[in-house]
Amino acid sequence: MARAKNPRSNGGKTRAKQTPATDLQLASDSKQNVIPINLEEEIRLRAYELYEQRGCEPGREHEDWLVAERELLSRYSQQQSA
Repeated sequence: MARAKNPRSNGGKTRAKQTPATDLQLASDSKQNVIPINLEEEIRLRAYELYEQRGCEPGREHEDWLVAERELLSRYSQQQSA
């Protein structure tokens, strides 16, 4: 009786593994809409700066977030076109 193949096996064939560093290199080589991985953190920090500039007045957090997001996305899109 034949043994069932393991769905994870590749039939004994070996293949080169692609490392995350290779993935990042490929992404940086293409330069198509490259946005930093920490964009959300940058937006958060900029939104907090806007909050502080307003005198730490609560109630406009959503507006601060949208302004920060627009600023940063605009900055990154300008860098891509340069």
